[in-house]
Amino acid sequence: MMKLKQTYNLLIFGLLCFLGNTQDLVYNDSKENQYQKAYKLAGQGKHNPAKELLVHELSENPNNIQARSLLASTHSWTGHYDKARQEFNKITSRNRNNSEIWISAIKNELYAGEDATALGLANKALVYLKSDIEVERLKEMAIKRINSREYPELGWYNQDTALKTNKTSKAKKDKETISKGKDNKIDSVGQSEIIVPKTPADRQMLNNRFAINNSFTIFDQRYDPMVYSSISFRRQTMAGSIIPRINYSNRLGKHGVQYDLDFYPKFSKRFYAYINYGFSNATIYPNHKVGGDLYVNLPYAFEFSAGGRFINTDAQNISVVTNSLGYYSGNYYFSLRSYITPRPNRLTRISGNLLVRKYLKDAENFFGFTVGMGVSPELRQLTSGDELLAETFLYIESQRLRFEYQFTGKNTSNVYRANFGVTRQELAFDSGNFFYGVSTGLIYQVRF
Repeated sequence: MMKLKQTYNLLIFGLLCFLGNTQDLVYNDSKENQYQKAYKLAGQGKHNPAKELLVHELSENPNNIQARSLLASTHSWTGHYDKARQEFNKITSRNRNNSEIWISAIKNELYAGEDATALGLANKALVYLKSDIEVERLKEMAIKRINSREYPELGWYNQDTALKTNKTSKAKKDKETISKGKDNKIDSVGQSEIIVPKTPADRQMLNNRFAINNSFTIFDQRYDPMVYSSISFRRQTMAGSIIPRINYSNRLGKHGVQYDLDFYPKFSKRFYAYINYGFSNATIYPNHKVGGDLYVNLPYAFEFSAGGRFINTDAQNISVVTNSLGYYSGNYYFSLRSYITPRPNRLTRISGNLLVRKYLKDAENFFGFTVGMGVSPELRQLTSGDELLAETFLYIESQRLRFEYQFTGKNTSNVYRANFGVTRQELAFDSGNFFYGVSTGLIYQVRF
């Protein structure tokens, strides 16, 4: 009887252990997955452990949109806006109808101070979403922030104030919040408070810029190499930017200096202008040149300008009508400019340039190219026989292509720009025959 009782007790104990193990198995099967764990960690502010879990999850399930979105937002919260942008781009390139993802991606650009990129993303999102109240609101915010810039000379996509974000300002509780009407609105991936880390009070305002420009051009026939240099100083004032400049050229054995002044007055958030005057006694420059454009910021990320140029030389006077159309799309900027030169004999000449740029980590870093046809009145010219041509010799065929790359120093705010170009131009004294020129240059800018 005792043995039977012991056997019974052992069976009961074994059954309880089995049930306990079964409960553990059931619990293990229902344990939180990596995304859920990461979501909780992120909500608790433990961003690094959350990132590790999300990276591991995406290595196993790269199409997990929830995990990738949370990873992108976590990068954004910790100030790694470039990494966040990469992850958001991976999602929006495939899943284009998810408004929450678009909203988070736009906010990331606003956090980073990349207002033009935010505007471009908002425009792109509305193409796929057709309409979305929050996207429209963020778009308006981007436009207002862009138009409030104090550097109008490059249009509303300002390069001077697109500086690196002061990451320490994230912790300040008195900053502007993106969430409309609520200080503690929950974001789509659990962020409890959304703070814009870049406000006018936090920006490092670099109002001055000194620049040195050196370039040279070599030709495949007839012409000796040409050298062009300039030094300039830009000062930002309440009225707009003022840029005095001294240009120097060595062309065809002749030296010359030109004194130049640019002014970019700002009239309102929508309108600003460009005004230029140049003077020289050298034969390789015009005696006087005057130019101006009026710019207007249009809806849907467009910008339009209209103006003219007047160039006076010993040989002739040239009047040119010019206009441009610019467009911003995400990190890209497109600008088409034309020059129309009417003549008394009705041989009106039209030339133009197309500029394309892609901005990188911020607006001071980009690469792009320019392609043009016809001779612009703002280009340097050569000779016809023994006679030196003025800068206004506009009635020869010409095509040109130039690449440029601008970047900032690793530990400084100084800016470098390198360019390389090729020109095919008709010989002025031998119509129908062409020569080729290859040019390269470097611009160094010190900001302070």
